[in-house]
Amino acid sequence: MRKSRIYLALLHYPMYNKRGEIITTSITNLDLHDISRAARTYGAEGFFVVHPSPKQQGLLQDIMGYWQAGYGAQYNPDREQAFSILKPALDLLQVMDLIEKESGCRPSTVATDAKVHSRTTSYLEMKKKIQEEEQSFLLLFGTGWGISQELMQDCDYILEPVQAGSDYNHLSVRSAVSIILDRLLGECWFEA
Repeated sequence: MRKSRIYLALLHYPMYNKRGEIITTSITNLDLHDISRAARTYGAEGFFVVHPSPKQQGLLQDIMGYWQAGYGAQYNPDREQAFSILKPALDLLQVMDLIEKESGCRPSTVATDAKVHSRTTSYLEMKKKIQEEEQSFLLLFGTGWGISQELMQDCDYILEPVQAGSDYNHLSVRSAVSIILDRLLGECWFEA
């Protein structure tokens, strides 16, 4: 049984594009569904979708409304339950404030990336912290081509990349979230 509270944030700014420029990405319907379901399955306390655009926030509200109060809630109650932990936010500071208000402590931020960094933390180290320390952790997931280096440097931890031993490493954020949640919060099937 873990002692820490776990939150996720899907960031849409500041992200890189394939040319290394800072951009704002768009909210995608599939990310909302798949990440909500994975976060709810692994017992996360909350899943924040962070976007600075009022129009994108409106899109997010429309999608959430359909699955929480509209026909979708009646048609698929499991999806309604998954969406119950999804929360909109305009920026990361708002997320941090909301978590602190809810949990009573400022969360430690854990960035994810497809590259190794000098401050990389292993999954086993982070899993141990989550299991043994009474605190809140906020897992940050980027869209586009990843989270800006400036934001990464401000994080308390940077997880090692998901690697499968091939020469290709460009998972969708939905896939990466599921793998990372299983490594951090799933059963320790690999231990003897």
